[in-house]
Amino acid sequence: MNQFVIMALAATTGTWLVTALGAATVAFFKSPNPKALNLMLGFASGVMIAASFWSLLQPAIERAEAASSLPAWFVATAGFLLGAAFMWASDKIVSFARGRANSTQGEPNERLNRIIMLVLSITLHNIPEGLAVGVAFGALQNGGYTAEALMGAVTVAVGIGLQNFPEGAAVSLPLRREGCSRRRSFLLGQASGMVEPLAGVAGALLVVYVEAILPYALSFAAGAMVLVAVHELIPECQRNQQAQPYLATMGIVAGFAVMMLLDVMLG
Repeated sequence: MNQFVIMALAATTGTWLVTALGAATVAFFKSPNPKALNLMLGFASGVMIAASFWSLLQPAIERAEAASSLPAWFVATAGFLLGAAFMWASDKIVSFARGRANSTQGEPNERLNRIIMLVLSITLHNIPEGLAVGVAFGALQNGGYTAEALMGAVTVAVGIGLQNFPEGAAVSLPLRREGCSRRRSFLLGQASGMVEPLAGVAGALLVVYVEAILPYALSFAAGAMVLVAVHELIPECQRNQQAQPYLATMGIVAGFAVMMLLDVMLG
């Protein structure tokens, strides 16, 4: 197997393990610490926004200028919008699944349906995230295996992994409240992240063996990451803004600054 595909597999296995770590909080808490989760979500969103440009969009534009017959602005914009649209469609599927779960209230299998839909919604959400990590590592083969490029791919994986921790908790803790045992809640919570290694390998293989799509794939991953950060992570981390007006915001700034610092140091 190609070494960059193996690296993508290792990175997305790591993001899956972070999901499992978040799900493991069900063994210790009935509910997560909101301050810690808000700070973590803010930091993750800052990392993802910065990484979407320096690690994905900027290389996509450079590669499109060098190899594509189409204008670089068109390639980057088209890929970015496709990535955002793909994540939007995934979110619509999740919303439909949640709606079905709510519509079953009062039926004998109400509890089972809610459990299935909860796990399904997070699982579907993890597919484009795994693709984003896989694309970032697969791009190393065609873009040059440099320390800067490798760090860029790693930061994408770190950004995804950080926001996977609260997602794991977001599955296991509600399942516990639904009456599942701690063991079952953990198993179902970590299972929601199992699709990321599969999606990561698929994304890496696609980029490694079909070089022409690399600029589109990089900007596609950027669009998916920006939509996740802006539509989901930032609003979620700002929920307790009145009590802690700048906690999550400082997390966003810190995450962006860390990614910027890494890029400048390695540049």
